[in-house]
Amino acid sequence: MNAEQPANTEQAGGAGPAVCREAELRGLFLFEKLTDDQLAWLCREGQVITADPGPVYAEGDPAELLYVLLSGTVVLSRRAGGDDVEVSRSASPGVYGGAFQAYLGDRMPQVYSNSMRVTEPSRFYVLAAAKFAQLMNEWFPMAVHLLEGLFFGTKNAQEVIGQRERLLALGSLSAGLTHELNNPASAAVRATASLRERVAGMRHKLSMIATGQLDPAALNALVGLQDEVATRVAKAPSLSPLEASDREDEIAGWLEGHGVTEGWDLAAVFAQAGLDEDWLDRLAATVEEVPSGGADLTGALRWLGYTAETEMLMNEIGDSVTRISRLVGAAKQYSQLDRAPYQVVDVHELLDSTLVMLGGTIGPDVTVVKDYAPGLPRIPGYPGELNQVWTNLISNAVDAMDRSGTLTVRTSLDREQLLVDFGDTGPGVPADIQQRIFEPFFTTKPVGQGTGLGLDISWRIVANRHHGDLRVQSVPGDTHFLVRLPLTAPAGDTVAPAEPDEQEDA
Repeated sequence: MNAEQPANTEQAGGAGPAVCREAELRGLFLFEKLTDDQLAWLCREGQVITADPGPVYAEGDPAELLYVLLSGTVVLSRRAGGDDVEVSRSASPGVYGGAFQAYLGDRMPQVYSNSMRVTEPSRFYVLAAAKFAQLMNEWFPMAVHLLEGLFFGTKNAQEVIGQRERLLALGSLSAGLTHELNNPASAAVRATASLRERVAGMRHKLSMIATGQLDPAALNALVGLQDEVATRVAKAPSLSPLEASDREDEIAGWLEGHGVTEGWDLAAVFAQAGLDEDWLDRLAATVEEVPSGGADLTGALRWLGYTAETEMLMNEIGDSVTRISRLVGAAKQYSQLDRAPYQVVDVHELLDSTLVMLGGTIGPDVTVVKDYAPGLPRIPGYPGELNQVWTNLISNAVDAMDRSGTLTVRTSLDREQLLVDFGDTGPGVPADIQQRIFEPFFTTKPVGQGTGLGLDISWRIVANRHHGDLRVQSVPGDTHFLVRLPLTAPAGDTVAPAEPDEQEDA
């Protein structure tokens, strides 16, 4: 195109403005119902141009012209990451692009929502955006009001439902986290109450020492045995229910054989503490060697039973508190409340925190398999938004399997991208809808159970925010949602440095 043409079309090259013929415009579906006066107005206010093969306008530039194809071939594309992805291609006269939303005025950004190029010399009727807005408002005022309502209504609905989607996810996560926190908290409370009782029992036994009923030799023997019990508890193996029952029966038999009455409670404690008949034999021999006036076997066993229970209860409290601390750490990692929004992140840390947060909602009948490639590099990203993607994809997989099956989370390097693969054993996504599942409001769930925005939000976070790619591969029983993320930030993007590893409190 030459310098007489609109600035936005000069980049395409071409032969310059040509004669606008009303009869040619009338042959287009877009203008076929217009009057002769209206067609004359279009030819007077617009022009016909020819574009050489190449770009016509670029996504994000100010939308100044409406383009209507008269002849040739146009290709429309959208930017996804560092690539322009073709979304449509047409040689049908009358297809249009460019400033077709100019009638909305300054209520929305007036920029080109896609890029247009032509693959052969192509003729267009072009009209300035301001003239198109004038045409719409003067010729079709009712249609403009309807279109405005449709456009802004859909936009508002998407924002409201998107917010609901996030609130539902937050509610689900909160419920799961509450459940996960309640278990160790309740265990710690129960263990603390039991510990208080055992300490009280040990205080009563101290009265024997205070009144001199135990001579120094007996006391030293018991203290030595007490230290050994504490060591055995720390190293006690984990027994299966059957093994624990057999061990308890053996110890109960030993106690009964040594005249210890009602020793069933001690049998359970000693079995859990990792004590066996050989150790009890050594205990009995030690007590027998104590001089007269020393400890009796039953008293020694009770004293050491208190010791074993106290150690196990303290271990239980420690484990519970550690579990709570890890859950709080996972919640902090998941929410990213104290982190820079765009930074270098460890994808494995984000995945782990999301799985922990969803642990209470995944359910016991879903087997989670983590297959992480070692040594993957940190990548630039918005960690809070990536966690939202993981949440959506994991929740969808669990729902698809009806909360029973295998969820596999796999990571690897795929050329110059980091690949996160979420696989499930659900019924799969039918082939005829695989191209639609990322559309806004599209859902296969019953009415009221799905908003249809989870995958749309996930796609926009991956493609638009991280310059990556999200797609699905699915056959019955084997579905994979594949997230690909670039290893480096686009030129010009500022990335916060990696956060130092947090050290646990001593």
